Amino acid sequence: MSMPAEEAVDSSTDVSWARSLDEHDPLADARDQFHIPIGPDGAKQVYLVGNSLGLPTVGAKERVEIELDRWAALGVAGHTTGDLAWVSYHQLLTGSMAALVGGFPQEVVTMNSLTANLHLQMISFYRPTLGRHKILIEAGAFPSDHFAVESQIRQRGFDPTQSLVVVGPHPGEPTLHTDDLLAAIEQHGPELALVLLPGVQYYTGQVLPMADITRVAHAQGALVGFDLAHAVGNIPLALHDWDVDFAAWCTYKYLNGGPGGVGGAFVHQRHVADPTLPKLHGWWGTRADTRFEMATTFEAIPTVESWALSNPPILCLAALRASLDVFDAWGPMTRLRAKTERQLAYLDFLLDELVGDRVRPITPRALHQRGCQVSLRVTDQRHDGHSVQRALEHHGVACDWRHPDVIRIAPVPLYTSYEDIHRFVTILDTILR
Repeated sequence: MSMPAEEAVDSSTDVSWARSLDEHDPLADARDQFHIPIGPDGAKQVYLVGNSLGLPTVGAKERVEIELDRWAALGVAGHTTGDLAWVSYHQLLTGSMAALVGGFPQEVVTMNSLTANLHLQMISFYRPTLGRHKILIEAGAFPSDHFAVESQIRQRGFDPTQSLVVVGPHPGEPTLHTDDLLAAIEQHGPELALVLLPGVQYYTGQVLPMADITRVAHAQGALVGFDLAHAVGNIPLALHDWDVDFAAWCTYKYLNGGPGGVGGAFVHQRHVADPTLPKLHGWWGTRADTRFEMATTFEAIPTVESWALSNPPILCLAALRASLDVFDAWGPMTRLRAKTERQLAYLDFLLDELVGDRVRPITPRALHQRGCQVSLRVTDQRHDGHSVQRALEHHGVACDWRHPDVIRIAPVPLYTSYEDIHRFVTILDTILR
């Protein structure tokens, strides 16, 4: 079955059409750069859980082993020897990471973990006063973000019941309305110190309008930060051009950096060299050329690296670097996004045709409001959603369950095939029947 490049993907429910789509997919061979787990039936899993933990790249083992060998051969001298010297190893990732988030190299650093970076950044960008002390978040914020914000409010001597603004969906609806978010920012504007929202909502998969949020918040005098855990490596980002003040992310989801992998941080160029910003200082944030003179006067690096505290975890960085190599080779993100949009259209078509109203996606249908992830609620009263998710796993589909009632799947363009999507939907149909 031939498929002209311009032909729509929603042409047939037959598996032969999925295979034809794969044959004509310019990104199909990127799948070979990843290790895909084997399912209970001995075949490769339909791995649709990259929104929780991305797959290891083929190159990750070699990158990590290189550093293990350097450690064995050089010992402490590995810190300063050669092009892979550990003291500056994190900078090998900066250009690739900056391209993924739409920032300049001086605005991006790979360090710490997501929540640690958010805390470090809120020290600088949440500066409450008696008149302006509120932080706006979303009602369904990831628990770690909620905890971090509440603790920052308390640490500054304020009360979350007075200083925390929470915006939620309309009753009975799963996703946020842009108008509600922007109206809440304007309503609380004079008292609003900070807006902290996700780029992509972890539960529903909804993409928030980051540029509009930033513009409206700035007009009210508030600063803006984003948790990009589910956005980076998923959707194109333009943090610098959107004028975002700061952002943080993890790298173990769409960036395939490995379980518990190192995080990333962005601070806009206009802030990075501002000496008036409060921040928590550490040895790795002071000037590199005088760091080993052991001076106790902090001289901030005039980039986002001045927020760094300690030397980075090299083995984690090595695994992540192998994944960034794949993004460099198969990107840019606009190219990956084009495949995502085609795969989402194909998934929607198959769900409509084969499953119908037995499940209901809560992820917005509009492409500009969604990334790779699709969140599904089982509406067939004969079935418990969690049991359906477990049955999918039993049949070789890796997906996850989020309390209280959502199955999350994520066709990742670098390693999910159209046949994977077809297999998932047909297995789901079989389970529901």
